Amino acid sequence: MSTDLGVPAVLSPDEAERAVRLAAPRGYCAGVDRAVITVEKALDLYGAPVYVRKQIVHNKHVVANLESRGAIFVEELDEVPAGQTVVFSAHGVSPAVHAQAAERELKTIDATCPLVTKVHHEAKRFAAEDYDILLIGHEGHEEVEGTAGEAPDHIQLVQGPWDVDKVEVRDPNRVAWLSQTTLSVDETLETVAALRKKFPALLDPPSDDICYATQNRQLAVKEIAPDADLVIVVGSANSSNTVRLADVALESGAKAAYRVDDASEIDDAWLAGVNTVSVTSGASVPEELVQGVLGYLADHGFPDATAVHTAEESLIFALPPELRRDIRAAEAAARNS
Repeated sequence: MSTDLGVPAVLSPDEAERAVRLAAPRGYCAGVDRAVITVEKALDLYGAPVYVRKQIVHNKHVVANLESRGAIFVEELDEVPAGQTVVFSAHGVSPAVHAQAAERELKTIDATCPLVTKVHHEAKRFAAEDYDILLIGHEGHEEVEGTAGEAPDHIQLVQGPWDVDKVEVRDPNRVAWLSQTTLSVDETLETVAALRKKFPALLDPPSDDICYATQNRQLAVKEIAPDADLVIVVGSANSSNTVRLADVALESGAKAAYRVDDASEIDDAWLAGVNTVSVTSGASVPEELVQGVLGYLADHGFPDATAVHTAEESLIFALPPELRRDIRAAEAAARNS
């Protein structure tokens, strides 16, 4: 349970120095919300099963819930029976995946986050202008694979400042950089600075690639971490933005920071000698998982959480056009029946 009404609670002597601070914003971003709703609406509209290539978002609880409703998650399209419906995850896919889906006559719904789609467009534009593109990101991440697939002959991956020395380009005057949307802002800027030192003519993307939600959540952690004895970050281990939040908490001065999928993973020993606990969650985490952590803290003698607001978020993305079209058709059919 959380509150930020500003009314002082009556605390026992043992609790008097304790505090729980809750980052705001946290949890679902607009792209994740859109992707999860896309699968839910597809199940309602077409019935089970609906196939999803890769995890729709990087959270095991979200995936398990959708599986219980009839979603089937696959690694590759050859696992999807011909003619079936398949949803592409929020992380995006390469043109080769779209081509494979068309070849197998699959009905596709593209739930790629619009902010990831923006990076894809930037990659295509830089490639069309014959730039070498340095993509900052994590090797093997689905978003990186999708973006790189837009212009494989022009893109090379740079995982961090340590990679810069081995980067080679055709023309140092025609080099641009892009980034995975879920990286640490500070680490990305450090990598860009190293690249610019090597390639002074390095061209920036037309707008910041790291998404608003990633930046906002990192800024919120920087606010709640400096004097925290413990920071608990809720989210799955394969969620890049979640893992970054734990790193940012430590870099910002937290004495300890742990990532958990849910309250069941909290170790009681973490609370020994702890007075101030700060809590946040990654951009693919349902709010009930955060409330579960707050409930755990309450059961262990901690007071209600005080929300620390650093930004307001109101962005909403429309559902994928192919899904909106089918929803309208179904509604029209129902009215005419």
